[in-house]
Amino acid sequence: MDLDARSLQPNVKAVLLAKLREYKSDLNNLKSEHKRLASANSNQAARDDLLESGMADAMSVSANQRGRLMMSTERLNESSDRIKESRRTMLETEELGVSILQDLHQQRQSLLHANDTVFLLLKVPYRLHLLTGKFEGKDERKRLMRKGGRKNK
Repeated sequence: MDLDARSLQPNVKAVLLAKLREYKSDLNNLKSEHKRLASANSNQAARDDLLESGMADAMSVSANQRGRLMMSTERLNESSDRIKESRRTMLETEELGVSILQDLHQQRQSLLHANDTVFLLLKVPYRLHLLTGKFEGKDERKRLMRKGGRKNK
């Protein structure tokens, strides 16, 4: 365009060359504006990429923390269940122990009563001796002592 305008008549040539210079100036201004916006957009794009990756990292960290929290909650629930089961077993064992102690107490009472009975049976011949003056129960008492107070069947 510049060459075409120079080949024209001088009065038209001056007007066209002035417009051409104005257009070139506008073109250079638009190019520099484009470069500035393009670099700003690339900076903004880079910034957005960083923020998105940061957000993605934050989201993955959040998901990771949520997963760990859920796993910890599950373990806590399992531990609570085991504690409840242990407590139930402990109460059952305690009840069984009380029952066994009651049975042992009854057996002890029975043994004490049997011991008292044997002791009384062993004393009877001696008391007869005091009443009659004869002691015939000495052999009987020895026999009872050897057998532990059991009667012959």
